[in-house]
Parts: sequence; C-alpha cells; structure tokens
Amino acid sequence: MELDWLLAPPTPEAVPRQRLLYLRLREAILAGRLPADMRLPASRSLAATLGIARNTVLFAYEQLVAEGCLIADRQGTRVAALPAAPTASPRAAAAHAPQALSARASAALQREPARDAEALPFSPGVPDLGAFPFRAWRACLERTWRDAGWRQLGYAAHGGDPSLRAALAAHLTSVRGLAVDAAQILITSGTQAGLDLCARLLADHGDTVWVENPGYLAARVAFGLAGLQVHDVAVDGEGLAPGADDWQRQRPRLIMVTPSHQYPTGRVMSLPRRLALIERAREAGAWIVEDDYDSEFRRAGPAPPALFGLQADAPVVYAGTFSKTLYPGLRLGYLVLPRAIAADFIHAAGLATRAGQGIEQRALADFIGRGHYITHICRMRARYNARQAALRAALQQAFGPGLVLSGGEAGLHLVMWLP
Repeated sequence: MELDWLLAPPTPEAVPRQRLLYLRLREAILAGRLPADMRLPASRSLAATLGIARNTVLFAYEQLVAEGCLIADRQGTRVAALPAAPTASPRAAAAHAPQALSARASAALQREPARDAEALPFSPGVPDLGAFPFRAWRACLERTWRDAGWRQLGYAAHGGDPSLRAALAAHLTSVRGLAVDAAQILITSGTQAGLDLCARLLADHGDTVWVENPGYLAARVAFGLAGLQVHDVAVDGEGLAPGADDWQRQRPRLIMVTPSHQYPTGRVMSLPRRLALIERAREAGAWIVEDDYDSEFRRAGPAPPALFGLQADAPVVYAGTFSKTLYPGLRLGYLVLPRAIAADFIHAAGLATRAGQGIEQRALADFIGRGHYITHICRMRARYNARQAALRAALQQAFGPGLVLSGGEAGLHLVMWLP
C-alpha cells in the first residue's frame, strides 16, 4: 500500500511533521484504512518515500507502539488488532449513553443559570478592591517566599497552615469573643467549600437541611449537590422563624443561618431567637452552620454575639471567609469546629480533599500577625459607612418619606422594600 498520502496537503503549519505523521497514522488505523496485521514499511523506507528524516518516522512508530496501535517485533512493524467499532444503530447507542450531568447538577443549573463572573459596580457582596492594601500584602508575600522551603510548595497540612490557624484563633478570640484554639480551626478554600464539607461530613445523603428564605442561593446549590433535601424556612424581623410544622415534618440534620446580618434582608437574629434555635437544634440532633456573614462591617457598635460562643457545648459550626474582608480571588475561608468533633472532622476533610495555597496561607498569617488585617477592616468599615450614608441620602431624595430600607446595620448592601 502506498503511504505517500500521510503527509499530503493540507498540512497545518503549526503541527510538526513528526506529530502530523503520528496523527494521520493513528487516524487511519482507528478508521480501519490500515487493517489489522498489515505490515508497514521499515522506518528508513517510509522516510525516503515521504522525503523526511528517519527519526520523524521512528517517533511516530514508537508512539503508536506505546499506545498499542502498532506491534514491533523481529518481523517488522505491523498494525495491531483493535476492538471493532460498535455497530449498533445511532438510536440504540443514544439510549445507552450516559447523561451529561447528574440530576442534582441539572437542578443546580436550573436554579443558578450561567452568567458572566466579572464583578460589576453595585454587585452585592463584592468589596472595594481598589482600596486593597497592596503594599502591605506584597511585603508579606515577599517575606513568605524568601523564607519558604520546599515543604511550602506541597500540599498544606491537614487543617491548614499552623501559623494561620493560630493567627485566626487569636483574631477571633479578640474580635468576636470566641474562646477557640488553633486545633478547632480548619482552613478551607472559601465559604462554598466549607458548606460542602459540612454537608458531606455532618449529614448523610437524603438528610434534610434548612436554609433561610429568602437566603443565600449558593448555599442551597451546595447542599443540593451534596445530595441533601433542602427545606426553606421563613425569615422574619428576628431572623430564622421555624414553625412547629417545620420541626415535626421536616426534621433537620443541618440548619444554615446568617444570624449576624441575614442575607439578603440584613436583619439580625435576636438573642432569644438564637438561644431557642440552639436548644431546639440540640433536641433534634441537628447541627447549626453559622455563616457569620458581614459581621466585620458593623455600622455602629460591636457585632452581636456569635451562636458559636453563646454556649460551650452548642452544636454549631462557625464559617468565615476572607472574600469580603480582603479579596475573593484569595480563595481562603475557615471553619471553627466544636472541640468534640474538631480532630475527626479535620482528619475526614483531609481525606476528602487536599489543601493547597501554602504560601498564601503563611502570608496571610503574617498579614494578620502584623496588624494589617484589623487595620484594613477598620479602614474599610469607615469607607463603607460613608458610602452607605451617601446612598441613603440619594435614595431618600429620590423616593421621599415612603422609602423603607433594611440591612444597614452591617455589610456591603442595602435592601429597599417596594410598596
């Protein structure tokens, strides 16, 4: 059989000849144009026929032998016998083809359609990235790289870098009044990753999770993808407001709340409601996942006490992130775990996923330890408060005395209620 067609036009300029020869031989073998047991010319002979270097042919032959398409022995090089292509009709093949995505993923896509990820002005939850302290952060990164060894280039330790866990424990004790130590902290790649771990490690497939309605859509998606049954619970002026029917008919395994600044209404869960939720969750054998959303950016006064710190044995996992206090692209967050489950949870999390970003974690520990983090939060709090005042004034001027706003006690957004 003549093989001079192997390098016949068209020949893409960007593809090297040895690669092109390999691809065309492979295509001809898979399509059956070069049948099984057909003997191919010796490498020197084919090179002369095609007017190319012998090494070019050798490369193609060796690659195809390695893939099992050719057999090379003392008798020469011949085409291997490959499994026959399926002969079923297209309709029958389609009937047995796997679905592209699972039912859970398809449901998630219906709830959260594709959209441009670019952060635009007035996008909720996006910090003022132009005010980020680049110089201080760059200095921390440079120090970390200068002092780094080969260990920092591998996977991060289970639970996260020890220096960051210690720095976070000190920060949360000082700022949020949480009596925690480094062993209770698990570094994650953000809030979504933390919620996914809670869903997989604290609940079983088919268990019920309560979410606020209205609430954080991404949490609903994360729990749904983990195979949990998502149940909406209404929110009133005091926060999550489950009724007797919720407790009796939709007994939860997880309860997801944003008590410090409910998303999106901005309402703060009252202290009696917090204590009652902890007690009822304990009776139901449920875990509360507390997303301390926007607690850093209070408009006035200290943040309300976290659910996690109200009772020493409260069944609460506290979730935090640096996406709004620093920048979303950092992809670092954390969970604070009760001592009773911390060691096992962190070990199981290490089996489920491997942590990275060791350099960034160490740099962040340095950033916190040198006081840059709390300084930046205080500066941004004043900046956001000034912007909120300007926005309130503009809305008041535009809509008059009938204007109703909520969510202004903290955070990066306001909610305007329409008549």
